[in-house]
Amino acid sequence: MSFETGLSGLNAASRNLDVIGNNIANANTTGMKASRTEFSDIVASSIGVGGGNSNGIGVAVGTVSQMFSQGNINITGNDLDVAINGSGFFPLRQPDGSASYSRAGEFKLDRTGNIVTNTGANLMGYPTDTAGTPTSTTLQPLQLPTTAPIGAQQTSTMTAEFNLDARAPVWNAVTPNTPLTTYGTSLTTYDAQGVAIPTSFYLQKTGSDTWNMFTDPTSAATAASSSVGTLTFGTNGLLTSAGSTTLNVTSPNPAIGAFPVTVDISSVTQYGSSFGVSNLTQNGYAPGELTGLKIGEDGVITARYSNGVTQAAGQLALVDFRNVQGLAPTGAGNWVETYASGQPIQGSPGLGKLGVLRSGALEESNVDLTAELVNMMTAQRAYQSNAQTIKTQDQVLSTLVNLR
Repeated sequence: MSFETGLSGLNAASRNLDVIGNNIANANTTGMKASRTEFSDIVASSIGVGGGNSNGIGVAVGTVSQMFSQGNINITGNDLDVAINGSGFFPLRQPDGSASYSRAGEFKLDRTGNIVTNTGANLMGYPTDTAGTPTSTTLQPLQLPTTAPIGAQQTSTMTAEFNLDARAPVWNAVTPNTPLTTYGTSLTTYDAQGVAIPTSFYLQKTGSDTWNMFTDPTSAATAASSSVGTLTFGTNGLLTSAGSTTLNVTSPNPAIGAFPVTVDISSVTQYGSSFGVSNLTQNGYAPGELTGLKIGEDGVITARYSNGVTQAAGQLALVDFRNVQGLAPTGAGNWVETYASGQPIQGSPGLGKLGVLRSGALEESNVDLTAELVNMMTAQRAYQSNAQTIKTQDQVLSTLVNLR
């Protein structure tokens, strides 16, 4: 019986050394999770025999469990390197269409703009609008617009925030008159083809707390005829008239012609300080090429374009499982769902128990080399000890056989 007991110990110790060796070999593998050999004893039993008379007849490997503790976060500076800080896995779609899950965030772009792993699996996520709000809860392959520029957008709205000097004289009430261009500003707007159009407007004080907003400062007559609205202020310096007006911008392309632009002037003030523009923005832009991207903690991918525009281009998703120990490793840093793991629970990074993302970083292996080297020596001693039990039993058996 001792031969079988010692042999079971040799097999268990050998399996333990295999696991330790795999851990050590993958100490530098991104997203690697160490494994641990868990043993269980084997007891001889028979019907009618009490538990106190049962004999141990060896050891067996109960299971090889995975240690899903957090690995260190290593800063790389690569925009497409993503680390998960907390629970969760990246959902992937393999080239054969099957689903898998990974902690390794070493992503790349393929020739069509898809975000893929080193083995060609697609990273899955949610489509979003340009503001970053998901438009669907169905996982889809994430793709960046690298094959064509984003189209131009015609200016439709403008926001203007400025202060008009309450001390300014009413126009035509002093000699010489205040030039019509004294209170004015300009910015670039865009037509439907992305052609830049310089757009200006000016202000003329026509009465106490009343200003005329116009576009042509050639003369007082043209100022009146090109008026786009009247601004009236209360005694507190805040606007009391309508908070918006409309400018007509003319494209150099006759086929496009003039198009209206709504100007938000609700934050314009009239205080006793110099004229100054604090904010002047519009929502149009020329076409642009993708120049870079950034992935936020919530997984939203923000794409930067050569025209200065930034837009959301999708959101990374994470999944988690009720029993992560039930996941089956398949190599290349991937796991697949099993009956024991349960079905994946998907969501956005940072929601619930899902971790947050760190762009420009990778999660290192959670293998502790020092501990593994100590474990290896312990396993070696266990192997030698079991071999010694077989040797000793052989000597005892030899003594019995040679009795005369």
